[in-house]
Amino acid sequence: MRINQRALAYLNEVIHHRSLRRAAQHLNIDPSAISRQIAALEQELDTRLLERTAQGVSPTEAGEMLVAHYRQQQANDRGVLSRLSDLRGLRQGHVRIAVGEGFIADLISQPLQSFILSHPGIDLEVNMAGANEAIGLVKEDAVDFALVYAPAEDDSLHVHVDTLQPLDLITPPDHPLAQSTSPISMAALRNESLALIHNSTGMGQLAVIVAQLEHLQLRPKLRTNSVAVLVNFVKSGIGVAFMPELTVSDELQSGSIRRCTLANRALRDARARIVSHKGRELTVASQACLEHLRDGMRFFNDHAPSIRDRK
Repeated sequence: MRINQRALAYLNEVIHHRSLRRAAQHLNIDPSAISRQIAALEQELDTRLLERTAQGVSPTEAGEMLVAHYRQQQANDRGVLSRLSDLRGLRQGHVRIAVGEGFIADLISQPLQSFILSHPGIDLEVNMAGANEAIGLVKEDAVDFALVYAPAEDDSLHVHVDTLQPLDLITPPDHPLAQSTSPISMAALRNESLALIHNSTGMGQLAVIVAQLEHLQLRPKLRTNSVAVLVNFVKSGIGVAFMPELTVSDELQSGSIRRCTLANRALRDARARIVSHKGRELTVASQACLEHLRDGMRFFNDHAPSIRDRK
């Protein structure tokens, strides 16, 4: 029995969007068309594939199995087409990347531009996403690889690059903490005006976890999902924020902000990684792009400058 590929594609979209309506909007088709295809597939297989929950539509165990099969099949197809493209000299391809906002300046400054210029036939799709969302996109095979900061350990991911990029404290130039010659403790931030990024990001998650381990409740003056907002909060003199050094290298060089090392070991051991879905073969174009970014981005071609300076 051959499984209906269109029905599988529709099922994959519904599970990805957790909604039949949103999947239909994304595919630009009528929701009833998706519903009919999935209902026919359920009847053909004599098993339920979807169930409704408080969070939306979720796959049953059978639905999960079918979608995993579909995604593996799609990855295999991309791999074969990629190898055929390689025989033609890497003249064309499509690369999908998920990237946290903190990497954008480093990514756009030169590496992405030089890759596009040297591979004019390869199209790039860059999706801005926090660490949790980026890893979700990788595991759904919605992107080829992701650039993530301080991600949780996950056995389903393949780590291609791993560098040490501590989570530091950034302050206005004249802030009292900027004068400290010793690493700053989390307790020293108890009464500071603090901006904190949402914990859907690696930075936010790590800061909150460390505060909890130290039995400290962070009370930020500002919460945001934007790295740019954090940086401007500090540059304007309102307060302090957590940030890896390379995200604000231009501001540090200009003197508009200062960087302080934090005392907690977990913050000093934060990592930047390039990850893909374990067991999924990268296309030739994706592998070439990953290697180009690894060699060209400061986040990934060495440890943080402050680490190198201590060596």
